[in-house]
Amino acid sequence: MSPLSRFFSPKAITVIGGGAWCEAVVRQCRATGFTGPIWPLHPKKSEVGGEPAYPDLASLPGVPDAAFIGVNRALTVKMAGALSHMGCGGAVCFAAGFSEAVSELADGDDLQAELVEAAGDMRVLGPNCYGIVNALDGVALWPDRHGMSPVESGVAVIGQSSNVLINLTMQRRGLPLAAVVAAGNQAQTSMSDLGIALLEDPRITALGLHIEGISDLPAFEALAARAAELGKPIVALRVGASEQAQAAAVSHTASLTGSDAGARALLRRLGIAQVETPTELVETLKILHVTGGLRSARIASASCSGGEASLMADMGEIAGVAYPALTDTQKTGLRAALGPKVALANPLDYNTYIWGDEDALTATFTALCDAGAALGLGCVVVDYPRDDRFDAPDYDQVLRAVAKTRDATGTPMAMVSLLAEGLPEPVARRALEMGVVPLCGMGDALKAIRAAVAVPPGGNARPDPVTLPLNGSGAARVFSEAEAKALLSGVGVRVPGSGRAADAATAAEAAARIGFPVVLKGEGIAHKTEAGAVVLNLASAQEVSDAAARMPAESFLVEEMITGTVAELILGVTRDPAHGFVLTLGLGGILTELIRDTASVLIPASRDDIAGALQSLRTAPLLTGYRGRPGADMDAIIDTAMALQTLVQDNASALHEIEINPLICRATDAVAADALIRMEE
Repeated sequence: MSPLSRFFSPKAITVIGGGAWCEAVVRQCRATGFTGPIWPLHPKKSEVGGEPAYPDLASLPGVPDAAFIGVNRALTVKMAGALSHMGCGGAVCFAAGFSEAVSELADGDDLQAELVEAAGDMRVLGPNCYGIVNALDGVALWPDRHGMSPVESGVAVIGQSSNVLINLTMQRRGLPLAAVVAAGNQAQTSMSDLGIALLEDPRITALGLHIEGISDLPAFEALAARAAELGKPIVALRVGASEQAQAAAVSHTASLTGSDAGARALLRRLGIAQVETPTELVETLKILHVTGGLRSARIASASCSGGEASLMADMGEIAGVAYPALTDTQKTGLRAALGPKVALANPLDYNTYIWGDEDALTATFTALCDAGAALGLGCVVVDYPRDDRFDAPDYDQVLRAVAKTRDATGTPMAMVSLLAEGLPEPVARRALEMGVVPLCGMGDALKAIRAAVAVPPGGNARPDPVTLPLNGSGAARVFSEAEAKALLSGVGVRVPGSGRAADAATAAEAAARIGFPVVLKGEGIAHKTEAGAVVLNLASAQEVSDAAARMPAESFLVEEMITGTVAELILGVTRDPAHGFVLTLGLGGILTELIRDTASVLIPASRDDIAGALQSLRTAPLLTGYRGRPGADMDAIIDTAMALQTLVQDNASALHEIEINPLICRATDAVAADALIRMEE
């Protein structure tokens, strides 16, 4: 396969087609700064976009490194084959009507397969995409406006929506955009392929992804692994949800997870930061461009306003950042810089006593961001006045003081504005030139700081590959509770002593053998509590017989009554076609869906991963001991989760979902009191 570097940084370009889109490609490429030859191709026109046109490929004066194919879908396939035959490095396939339109065009999939076959070893971007803008080399195989300008280094963004990418290029927040790439249908060249090629360019500092879906999980894992090897961070803005992951769900777990939980677990596993909005994506990329990733969410904040300090405190708590208390060293330095009138705290309101004194500002920020405080980031809040009405030389003193603080302490530093427009683009660019992160808008800034902590400086160690859901051969069925517990017991999960019964009389006999008190459950019912198919704490054979007679079931399961409960958990696994098997842990019992306190990881997960997920729950104190109550056996809970993983991995081709709810957690063990398995035979 041709290297993408030749396609991304071509010496010569051909543009095939003579319509308005192709005219725009030629003009955009020149406007972006491309100085090499551009060879438009059209059988009838003498020029396209101001460049002399050629009637066919055979007439070109050389072999192009990159092409933009802007003709109809059928001719696109033909031209891709011809370009490949002559040795072209890669082509943007602009036309739509391929696999993305299969519901409207029955031949869409077939035509896309023909395109890939025709392209052979030549790289194909798309089809159904705008292409690429490379601001490092002045290349714009792009049929529309873009807001990028030449840079020597910067971040790259890959997306599946060309219009979203156009809008991102129009940002005025100082983000140095080096390249944007529209992946389109990813018929041959995936987002992962594109990401690896971009990150291997030493001029690219970080990668942003706008993801609508992940079609090749191993390839995405390979992208994350290569990014970690290169020490370059990735941040993702993911949209969309997988209907397949939630289809035919009969467990609580499936309603709680679905593809969103799977995607979040995957990104977290791979050390890829995740953001919720396009503005957070831009702000996070700025942090990653300057710092490579933050070592912690512990920050220091300084402003000359008590109101701003309070907003930083409140909004920081929402975003998930921490403001560590000042150390004695910090207090000593701050008192020396600010005098006795200023209350010392983090966030710091340094008042306006030192405004206009660059040396005092530097001393203050340096004391606050002392390297011994082990901060992830030092923040100085400042909003520049409107540049169409005021000059602001005294505000530039703050910027210089922040840069000097970074040099003196080694702490990464940021300028944070209350409103996005508080740091105009020229100011943001100057800050970046000085090694300071310009963060536009306090809310987005704090969320971006928290996101950037998900990307460890230097990259993550490569985790084990995710267990892939293999294609089964039959229809899934819901196993009876007895069958489910037998399977769980076989991999080491503790289940209650039990017996099955066909009628009320044999249920009473089974209870007598097990020993009272017991639990009676009706078989064949997924959600027993809601259906009145479970009765607890039955103390005699007569009580069992009476309860069975009232129960809407034809057969029964009698179990020992588990007492001494510390907490009830749910442990569930769902099959997510896009992300693997999602293991969800959380508060269990009848309050599961009401409280919705869960955390998810992908299988295989380590014991540390599972422990971390449990600790992240809001209700984690119930497990560790709350207000003098005993704690649960955490090792037993983790053992149960590990055993559940074994069952999943042993049945990856057949399993659809598993749920233990509740897992009764006690001081000495953990018992699967109820279980559901949906699996093919």
